[in-house]
Amino acid sequence: MTRPLRLVGVSGGLQRPSKAAALTEHLMDLIADAFPCEQRLVEMGQLLPQLAGASWRSHLPETVERELVAVEQADILVVATPVFRGSYTGLFKHFFDFIDQDALIDKPVLLAATGGSERHALMIDHQLRPLFSFFQARTLPLGVYATDKDFLDYRLQDEALIQRAALAVQRALPLLGLTQPARHATAEEVVAA
Repeated sequence: MTRPLRLVGVSGGLQRPSKAAALTEHLMDLIADAFPCEQRLVEMGQLLPQLAGASWRSHLPETVERELVAVEQADILVVATPVFRGSYTGLFKHFFDFIDQDALIDKPVLLAATGGSERHALMIDHQLRPLFSFFQARTLPLGVYATDKDFLDYRLQDEALIQRAALAVQRALPLLGLTQPARHATAEEVVAA
């Protein structure tokens, strides 16, 4: 690839600082260590005032539209959300409701979540993975789940978590190396073939 990869992180955290944002940035930095990347972090908490009441994408302000386009045009996504009542935050889902349903086809997505205890760790596979399966994205093999005790001053401090994050990125690297902006066949091309 002749240009740096467009690496976009989406944090479902509603506050700043946010453990979800810290985990997202940590994972993005690991990917950027392996590939030349242009990094961008989309934080739901920063979009809350502009995003919360919108029903249609055409009604969104330019600031939110720019973030949606960044996600749609990314080569790689890292998404992390706090667990709220057993799932991702409502604002996180509301943001992805505005993403074009074909924009993430075959896009590699590294899934992550944060929560108060280990009992929510399966949220990655039971909530996040199905959401990105709808988009036909290529969710990467290992998700990364962190609890409150894994952080110190919004930085990862637990060695087991740091190793899991590194392993998740290491296992993703072969897939990320294949990342090229894909051209998908139109319906007419499929029928003609």
